[in-house]
Amino acid sequence: MEQTSDLAGRKRTELLGKIEANLMPHAKWEETVFYPAFAERANREGLKIHAEAVEEHRAVEKTVIPDVHAADVATPQFAGRVKVFGELIDHHARDEEKEMFAMARKLFTTQELAEFDEAYEEWKASSASTLVSAVAGAKTGMKAAVRKVTRRAQ
Repeated sequence: MEQTSDLAGRKRTELLGKIEANLMPHAKWEETVFYPAFAERANREGLKIHAEAVEEHRAVEKTVIPDVHAADVATPQFAGRVKVFGELIDHHARDEEKEMFAMARKLFTTQELAEFDEAYEEWKASSASTLVSAVAGAKTGMKAAVRKVTRRAQ
């Protein structure tokens, strides 16, 4: 049973690492390129949408992800925290699609939007994106190792 739990825990940790390795570079690109450009052109309503998106990124990075890492992968707390994490990401993506991107299509020309897409694809392939992914993955691995050692010491 313990071996099965260890395997499941490793799989959950691995999956969390993959999610972070893909999510964090995407978020960093939005924060450094798209969001500032959007805020520059947005009206008052757009600035509210921008502020909410930035706050959701901050909450996920500074609170939700650390809370997920703090929970033992074999516990209901971990499952609950992962569920909340997923719900926040789904909410954020829906809001971006429905509100922010709809407004961006009015604020930017078709050419500018295509340039954002191109810049994002280039950034994903860049060393900066790779570094953000590596750091996210390393954090996940280190936190899992610390939890395992702590559990054994108890």
